[in-house]
Amino acid sequence: MNTTIDEDAAPPVVSLSSLLKHPVVDTKGKQLGRLADAIIRLRGDGYPQVSALVVQVSSGVVYVPIADVSAMSEERIELSSARLDVRPFERRAGEVLLRADVLGHRLIDVERAALVRANDILLTHASGQWIVTGLEVRGRGWWGGSKADRPHRSRDWRSFEALIGHEPSVLVRSTFGQLQRLKAAQIADLIETASVKEQDELLTQVHGDPELEADVFEELDEDRLTQLLRTRSAEDVASVLDHMRADDAADAITDLPQDRRRAVLDLLSDPQRIKVVNLLGYHDATAGGLMGVEFVRLPETATVHDAISLIRAATGHQPEALTTIFSVDDDDRLVGAISLVRALQVAPESLLRDVAESDPVHAAPQDDIVDVTTRMADFNLLVLPVLDEHGRILGVVTVDDALEAALPQDWRRREPHPHVSST
Repeated sequence: MNTTIDEDAAPPVVSLSSLLKHPVVDTKGKQLGRLADAIIRLRGDGYPQVSALVVQVSSGVVYVPIADVSAMSEERIELSSARLDVRPFERRAGEVLLRADVLGHRLIDVERAALVRANDILLTHASGQWIVTGLEVRGRGWWGGSKADRPHRSRDWRSFEALIGHEPSVLVRSTFGQLQRLKAAQIADLIETASVKEQDELLTQVHGDPELEADVFEELDEDRLTQLLRTRSAEDVASVLDHMRADDAADAITDLPQDRRRAVLDLLSDPQRIKVVNLLGYHDATAGGLMGVEFVRLPETATVHDAISLIRAATGHQPEALTTIFSVDDDDRLVGAISLVRALQVAPESLLRDVAESDPVHAAPQDDIVDVTTRMADFNLLVLPVLDEHGRILGVVTVDDALEAALPQDWRRREPHPHVSST
């Protein structure tokens, strides 16, 4: 019999920690056991509904459907019947156990892009059902002891993404994940401070979106990227690298063990393999090693309208590389450059040769990092073209890549990671 919980017989909100301290009884008050866990299933953007309880009895742990629960309060859990299904509890795919998976475990604070720990879980009785509505969390400061026992206010469950770690359930649950609300760099930051199990769940969830997965791998620091790629098969590595920028893919292949590089290269798509192989010929501390091979180049007789249309269509290119438009002569030699902002300010029918800056500042592929960064700083460049001996564009160095190359190797460790909550 499906018993509707009486709103007047139970508080509207109870905490899981309090429920775990008190007995499970029948309608006459006789103790049947104690709560071992509560089972929920995720429901998209809605609050998870409690579907069942796991109760510890003398013979072990048993499954109790939520329909058999007549009341829950801070003092006890009351069942509508004393008859329990004594078959041992077995977890099913997609089920989340609040005590085993969430309470005391780390979660992603999606609003703050932080890893925090669940100190308590709040259950609310609404519309005849029990739902999970809130979490009390503590950041690194409390667990590290620097802010002893300072209480935290409860926050909405939907502000978090739980890292369950239950492998059979992860694919079912990942369809409800909130990682898409985070930027690739934020997810990469989380991975870099996550445990091995937490990393596995994060990577499994982003794996369903190849473009996001590639963006995340591009944002990882070199050591962590190398570590993760070494644990994957050649097929998996090639799949990720196929969606990465060619220059980042080339760097990743360079960091692979020598005996794995050829296998990965052979599995890349033909266009990506050609780009990567060309880039592998340059030392990584030179303009050739820093450059990317995606940029906008048109004949000098093309119009500004043509250039803007080409940029609009280049949705797969690195946005930073699209801030400058290059014009070339009949021999494909660089003869002009115009910023995207300037191009938007002139008449669309203008010819590039009439509005582009002639004799653009450029680099040779063998120029070192100091040459590149100094030149970009001196001329306030967001993009620096790299030319071969004939004056043709081999690629471009973007300001973000130049800056990262110029910073000390340990720059990421000089400041606390912004994604870790200290409150």
